[in-house]
Amino acid sequence: MECLTVDQLFNKLRETLGLRLVTDSLESASDVVSVDVSLPGLLLAGFDRGFRPERVQLLGDRELSYLESLADSDRGAALDRLCVQPVPCVVVADGRSAPAELIERGNARRIPVFESEMACDQLARRLSARLEELLAPSTTVHGTLVDVYGVGLLFTGKSGIGKSECGLDLVENGHRLVADDVVHVVRTPRGHLIGSGNDLLRHYMEIRGVGIIDVQSMFGVRAIRQRKRIEVEVELVSWSELEDYERLGIEEAKTELLGVEIPHVTLPLVTGKNITVISEVIALNHLLKLRGIHAAREFDQRLKDLASRKFEADEILQSDNE
Repeated sequence: MECLTVDQLFNKLRETLGLRLVTDSLESASDVVSVDVSLPGLLLAGFDRGFRPERVQLLGDRELSYLESLADSDRGAALDRLCVQPVPCVVVADGRSAPAELIERGNARRIPVFESEMACDQLARRLSARLEELLAPSTTVHGTLVDVYGVGLLFTGKSGIGKSECGLDLVENGHRLVADDVVHVVRTPRGHLIGSGNDLLRHYMEIRGVGIIDVQSMFGVRAIRQRKRIEVEVELVSWSELEDYERLGIEEAKTELLGVEIPHVTLPLVTGKNITVISEVIALNHLLKLRGIHAAREFDQRLKDLASRKFEADEILQSDNE
């Protein structure tokens, strides 16, 4: 799990959630480390069992109404229970104003306090969803990601092997480019790998001998995607007489990325080989496997059945001769 400073959280979600800083500083003594959000109503009432101080704390109309119903000393004690480390920050929702006592404690204890006009329940859902993305394990991969028949194919290989050219060929055939050269990969809580492009590169491609091209302007908006689940890695390699490449495909090779295993296909390149068509076949074959149709294993079983029948026939023939 990654971590996020409150400063980063505010800058990334300020407009989305309509956040306004009401304490003096964004500096927090603790980072945001949890994707969950807490509504600490029970804590304010004095029941602290199960309180998760590492979460962003969210106060809505109900919590604030409860605080307003308390005497000054009781309200101060309730806020003292809330404003402890490692609480990273407190968000006051439902268009309510943060109590002066909360702002005072936030300044003194380095716990930033924000206000938002958004409804408490809606803010909790959106904040939790965005935190899942921002705190998810991530990495960058040198490659080209293309959506082929709904399957995310990640083309990898050494520099200059032809990843971009293969991606461009697939786009020309009606498939959709997600990212070229630098693929940002995030692992979701469900264990899926989601690939997207670099903000700077977006849907530009470098084609050696031609230069930089804009795929969206050239082929239209239907030729691109912002993000796609990575389902198969296709590694492009130079053909070698010494290598023993897969011929049957009965056992699938796997590769691991961010702790998630996905199918791995090694594709040797030779002059005249139609990589575009083969890439389309890889995607379609993956879809068939998801439906339980595994051509290599079915073919292997047919060979075994044929050999078994031939063996039985030979035995019968031998018995008759005796």
